[in-house]
Amino acid sequence: MRVFITGGSRGIGESLVKACVRAGHDVAFTYQSASARSETITAEARSLAPQRLCRSWKLDVSSSSEVDSVGESVVREFGGIDAVINNAAIIRIGMAATLPDRDWNEVIGTNLSGAFHVSRFFLNEFLVNGRGRFIHISSVARRGMNGQIGYSASKAGLEGLSGTLAKEYGRRNITSNVVSLGFFDTDMTRTQMAADRKRLWSEFCPAGRMGRLAEVSAAALFLMSDEAAFINGETINLTGGMDWVT
Repeated sequence: MRVFITGGSRGIGESLVKACVRAGHDVAFTYQSASARSETITAEARSLAPQRLCRSWKLDVSSSSEVDSVGESVVREFGGIDAVINNAAIIRIGMAATLPDRDWNEVIGTNLSGAFHVSRFFLNEFLVNGRGRFIHISSVARRGMNGQIGYSASKAGLEGLSGTLAKEYGRRNITSNVVSLGFFDTDMTRTQMAADRKRLWSEFCPAGRMGRLAEVSAAALFLMSDEAAFINGETINLTGGMDWVT
């Protein structure tokens, strides 16, 4: 299978790239600024599965023209794409009353419009192939999170985007699902997540811990498979049983 992953140069995206290559898939992934890191990930992926194709592209998903240009390059090199994982996302912290327009527009542009631009481009590939899998990485913050109105709104919007894709193209053997994440152990949560929020999660999450990156990859790999062909328009919660944040 040929997989396209946005935001693949760190954290969850990096884990997805390596898991897909390890599972025998060819992977095209994008990054916005981490050029050196993306080259390292590509080299590591090749060492994991030398027979698999893995390449990275610099891309600002908020630009539809860039998405189209990179998408065309990916299709030429890979001969097509069978699954898309919309993972690229940014955060801008700010309360609703004071969040600048620029911060709102940047978050919505990357997290929601970016997913639309990518999905729209690869829909044509899926329709030609007679099969396709969309997976959109969301967050428990889709139900609201203090200081994250843009991020929360963008992640909530992914459910509407995904559900519409599922309804419009389900009969063409194209599925679209959301994977909604709780707090996971990544470089971002280790360095940027407040200590009191970590303690709250560990205390109240029924699983008693943060999520592991391998658990995200396992869910994505299953949703890409033929065994998941009847799962469409759904939101899969990977939260350890805790569906709220503050």
